[in-house]
Amino acid sequence: MSETASYARTPRTTPTRYRDRATWERAEIHAVLDSAWLCHLGFTDEQGRPVVLPTIYARVGDRLYLHGSTGSRPLRTAGRSAGLPVCVTVTQVDALVLTKSAFNHSVNFRSVVAHGLAEQVTDPAELAVALDALVDQAVPGRAADCRPANTKELAQTAVIRLVLDEVSAKIRQDGADDDPADEQLPHWSGLVPVRTVYGAPQPHPGTTRELPGYLADFQPGGPRG
Repeated sequence: MSETASYARTPRTTPTRYRDRATWERAEIHAVLDSAWLCHLGFTDEQGRPVVLPTIYARVGDRLYLHGSTGSRPLRTAGRSAGLPVCVTVTQVDALVLTKSAFNHSVNFRSVVAHGLAEQVTDPAELAVALDALVDQAVPGRAADCRPANTKELAQTAVIRLVLDEVSAKIRQDGADDDPADEQLPHWSGLVPVRTVYGAPQPHPGTTRELPGYLADFQPGGPRG
Protein backbone atom coordinates (compact mmCIF):
# COMPACT_ATOMS: atom_id res chain seq x y z
CA MET A 1 0.00 0.00 0.00
CA SER A 2 1.39 3.41 -0.94
CA GLU A 3 2.13 5.98 1.74
CA THR A 4 -0.50 8.66 1.11
CA ALA A 5 -1.95 11.39 3.30
CA SER A 6 -5.30 9.61 3.53
CA TYR A 7 -6.68 6.10 3.48
CA ALA A 8 -9.13 5.23 0.73
CA ARG A 9 -12.83 5.63 1.48
CA THR A 10 -14.94 2.49 1.18
CA PRO A 11 -18.62 1.78 1.88
CA ARG A 12 -17.65 0.06 5.14
CA THR A 13 -15.60 3.03 6.36
CA THR A 14 -18.15 5.69 5.42
CA PRO A 15 -20.61 6.33 8.28
CA THR A 16 -24.29 6.66 7.53
CA ARG A 17 -24.78 9.37 10.20
CA TYR A 18 -22.72 12.47 10.96
CA ARG A 19 -20.39 12.02 8.02
CA ASP A 20 -18.87 15.42 8.78
CA ARG A 21 -17.24 13.87 11.85
CA ALA A 22 -15.50 11.16 9.83
CA THR A 23 -11.93 11.39 8.64
CA TRP A 24 -9.69 9.19 6.54
CA GLU A 25 -6.59 11.28 7.22
CA ARG A 26 -3.69 9.02 8.06
CA ALA A 27 -2.22 11.34 10.70
CA GLU A 28 -5.52 11.72 12.58
CA ILE A 29 -6.21 7.99 12.55
CA HIS A 30 -2.70 7.20 13.77
CA ALA A 31 -3.04 9.80 16.54
CA VAL A 32 -6.16 8.09 17.90
CA LEU A 33 -4.57 4.65 17.71
CA ASP A 34 -1.38 5.84 19.39
CA SER A 35 -3.28 7.38 22.30
CA ALA A 36 -4.63 4.02 23.52
CA TRP A 37 -3.68 0.36 23.92
CA LEU A 38 -7.00 -1.43 24.39
CA CYS A 39 -9.18 -2.38 21.43
CA HIS A 40 -12.19 -4.56 20.71
CA LEU A 41 -11.80 -7.32 18.15
CA GLY A 42 -14.95 -8.44 16.35
CA PHE A 43 -15.32 -11.59 14.25
CA THR A 44 -17.68 -14.51 13.71
CA ASP A 45 -16.94 -17.96 15.10
CA GLU A 46 -17.15 -21.32 13.35
CA GLN A 47 -20.93 -21.37 13.84
CA GLY A 48 -21.34 -17.89 12.38
CA ARG A 49 -22.06 -16.29 15.77
CA PRO A 50 -20.71 -12.79 16.43
CA VAL A 51 -17.91 -12.48 18.98
CA VAL A 52 -16.31 -9.30 20.34
CA LEU A 53 -13.21 -9.58 22.54
CA PRO A 54 -11.18 -6.91 24.32
CA THR A 55 -7.43 -7.19 23.80
CA ILE A 56 -4.30 -5.08 23.70
CA TYR A 57 -2.84 -3.82 20.44
CA ALA A 58 0.04 -1.85 19.00
CA ARG A 59 0.49 0.13 15.80
CA VAL A 60 3.68 -0.19 13.80
CA GLY A 61 3.42 1.88 10.64
CA ASP A 62 0.31 0.71 8.80
CA ARG A 63 0.02 -2.51 10.77
CA LEU A 64 -1.99 -3.26 13.87
CA TYR A 65 -0.71 -6.10 16.03
CA LEU A 66 -3.20 -7.73 18.41
CA HIS A 67 -2.19 -9.96 21.30
CA GLY A 68 -3.72 -13.35 22.00
CA SER A 69 -3.20 -16.93 23.07
CA THR A 70 -2.33 -19.72 20.68
CA GLY A 71 -5.43 -21.54 21.94
CA SER A 72 -7.88 -18.72 21.30
CA ARG A 73 -10.50 -18.97 18.55
CA PRO A 74 -9.46 -15.89 16.54
CA LEU A 75 -5.81 -16.93 16.60
CA ARG A 76 -6.59 -20.44 15.38
CA THR A 77 -8.66 -19.08 12.50
CA ALA A 78 -6.21 -16.30 11.64
CA GLY A 79 -3.50 -18.92 11.28
CA ARG A 80 -5.26 -20.41 8.27
CA SER A 81 -4.25 -19.40 4.77
CA ALA A 82 -7.39 -17.34 4.14
CA GLY A 83 -7.01 -15.30 7.33
CA LEU A 84 -9.82 -14.11 9.58
CA PRO A 85 -12.26 -11.32 8.59
CA VAL A 86 -12.31 -8.91 11.52
CA CYS A 87 -13.44 -5.50 12.64
CA VAL A 88 -11.24 -3.71 15.18
CA THR A 89 -12.43 -0.65 17.11
CA VAL A 90 -10.61 1.78 19.39
CA THR A 91 -12.47 4.49 21.33
CA GLN A 92 -11.30 7.33 23.54
CA VAL A 93 -13.94 9.26 25.53
CA ASP A 94 -13.02 12.92 26.14
CA ALA A 95 -16.14 14.41 27.72
CA LEU A 96 -19.77 13.87 28.65
CA VAL A 97 -21.93 16.42 26.86
CA LEU A 98 -24.89 17.50 29.01
CA THR A 99 -27.61 19.58 27.41
CA LYS A 100 -30.85 20.98 28.78
CA SER A 101 -32.71 18.32 26.82
CA ALA A 102 -32.12 14.64 27.67
CA PHE A 103 -32.50 13.84 23.98
CA ASN A 104 -29.52 16.00 23.00
CA HIS A 105 -27.05 14.59 25.53
CA SER A 106 -23.94 13.28 23.81
CA VAL A 107 -20.30 12.29 24.22
CA ASN A 108 -17.13 13.87 22.88
CA PHE A 109 -15.01 11.04 21.57
CA ARG A 110 -12.31 9.88 19.16
CA SER A 111 -12.76 6.47 17.57
CA VAL A 112 -11.22 4.32 14.86
CA VAL A 113 -12.83 1.41 13.03
CA ALA A 114 -10.70 -0.90 10.87
CA HIS A 115 -11.82 -3.78 8.67
CA GLY A 116 -9.77 -6.46 6.98
CA LEU A 117 -8.29 -9.94 7.05
CA ALA A 118 -6.21 -10.68 10.15
CA GLU A 119 -3.30 -13.08 9.80
CA GLN A 120 -1.17 -14.75 12.43
CA VAL A 121 2.40 -13.48 12.69
CA THR A 122 4.76 -16.42 12.20
CA ASP A 123 8.03 -14.80 11.13
CA PRO A 124 10.28 -14.74 14.24
CA ALA A 125 11.75 -11.33 13.43
CA GLU A 126 8.33 -9.73 12.90
CA LEU A 127 6.98 -11.45 16.01
CA ALA A 128 9.80 -9.96 18.10
CA VAL A 129 8.99 -6.49 16.76
CA ALA A 130 5.28 -7.00 17.43
CA LEU A 131 5.74 -8.22 21.00
CA ASP A 132 8.03 -5.31 21.86
CA ALA A 133 5.52 -2.91 20.31
CA LEU A 134 2.68 -4.38 22.35
CA VAL A 135 4.61 -3.70 25.56
CA ASP A 136 5.70 -0.22 24.51
CA GLN A 137 2.22 0.78 23.31
CA ALA A 138 1.06 0.79 26.93
CA VAL A 139 4.31 1.94 28.57
CA PRO A 140 6.85 3.43 26.13
CA GLY A 141 10.34 2.22 26.95
CA ARG A 142 9.27 -0.83 28.91
CA ALA A 143 10.19 -3.47 26.31
CA ALA A 144 13.90 -2.69 26.68
CA ASP A 145 13.67 -2.92 30.47
CA CYS A 146 12.20 -6.39 30.97
CA ARG A 147 13.07 -9.98 30.09
CA PRO A 148 11.85 -11.01 26.64
CA ALA A 149 9.63 -14.06 26.29
CA ASN A 150 11.41 -17.40 26.44
CA THR A 151 10.74 -20.38 24.19
CA LYS A 152 7.96 -21.80 26.38
CA GLU A 153 6.23 -18.44 26.68
CA LEU A 154 6.47 -17.82 22.94
CA ALA A 155 4.77 -21.16 22.32
CA GLN A 156 1.81 -19.94 24.38
CA THR A 157 1.62 -16.47 22.85
CA ALA A 158 0.31 -15.49 19.46
CA VAL A 159 -0.06 -12.21 17.61
CA ILE A 160 -2.33 -11.40 14.71
CA ARG A 161 -1.65 -8.69 12.16
CA LEU A 162 -4.21 -6.41 10.53
CA VAL A 163 -2.96 -4.16 7.76
CA LEU A 164 -4.53 -0.72 8.01
CA ASP A 165 -6.18 -0.35 4.64
CA GLU A 166 -9.94 -0.13 5.15
CA VAL A 167 -10.02 2.24 8.11
CA SER A 168 -11.52 5.55 9.22
CA ALA A 169 -11.86 7.69 12.33
CA LYS A 170 -14.85 9.53 13.74
CA ILE A 171 -14.37 12.46 16.09
CA ARG A 172 -16.76 14.67 18.08
CA GLN A 173 -15.25 17.68 19.86
CA ASP A 174 -18.28 19.95 20.09
CA GLY A 175 -19.90 21.79 22.97
CA ALA A 176 -23.30 21.37 24.56
CA ASP A 177 -25.46 22.67 21.75
CA ASP A 178 -28.89 23.35 23.19
CA ASP A 179 -31.89 23.72 20.93
CA PRO A 180 -32.95 27.39 20.68
CA ALA A 181 -36.26 26.51 22.33
CA ASP A 182 -34.40 25.06 25.35
CA GLU A 183 -31.91 27.87 25.96
CA GLN A 184 -34.06 29.60 28.61
CA LEU A 185 -34.76 26.44 30.59
CA PRO A 186 -33.31 26.45 34.15
CA HIS A 187 -31.26 23.24 33.68
CA TRP A 188 -27.45 23.10 33.70
CA SER A 189 -25.69 22.37 30.43
CA GLY A 190 -22.02 21.96 29.60
CA LEU A 191 -19.15 19.47 29.39
CA VAL A 192 -17.82 17.03 31.96
CA PRO A 193 -14.23 16.23 30.89
CA VAL A 194 -13.16 12.58 31.03
CA ARG A 195 -9.48 11.71 31.45
CA THR A 196 -7.50 8.55 32.08
CA VAL A 197 -5.30 9.18 35.12
CA TYR A 198 -2.28 7.04 35.95
CA GLY A 199 -1.16 6.97 39.56
CA ALA A 200 2.39 6.96 40.85
CA PRO A 201 4.19 3.64 40.20
CA GLN A 202 4.16 1.35 43.25
CA PRO A 203 7.19 -0.94 43.47
CA HIS A 204 6.79 -4.63 44.26
CA PRO A 205 8.19 -5.52 47.70
CA GLY A 206 11.02 -7.49 46.11
CA THR A 207 12.07 -4.64 43.83
CA THR A 208 15.34 -2.96 44.82
CA ARG A 209 15.97 -0.91 41.69
CA GLU A 210 15.21 2.79 41.69
CA LEU A 211 12.29 3.96 39.58
CA PRO A 212 13.47 4.08 35.94
CA GLY A 213 13.22 7.35 34.07
CA TYR A 214 10.69 6.14 31.53
CA LEU A 215 8.26 5.47 34.41
CA ALA A 216 9.09 8.65 36.30
CA ASP A 217 8.39 10.64 33.15
CA PHE A 218 5.50 8.44 32.03
CA GLN A 219 3.03 10.42 29.95
CA PRO A 220 0.23 8.14 28.72
CA GLY A 221 -1.00 9.04 25.27
CA GLY A 222 2.27 10.65 24.25
CA PRO A 223 3.93 10.19 20.86
CA ARG A 224 4.97 6.66 20.00
CA GLY A 225 6.78 7.20 16.73
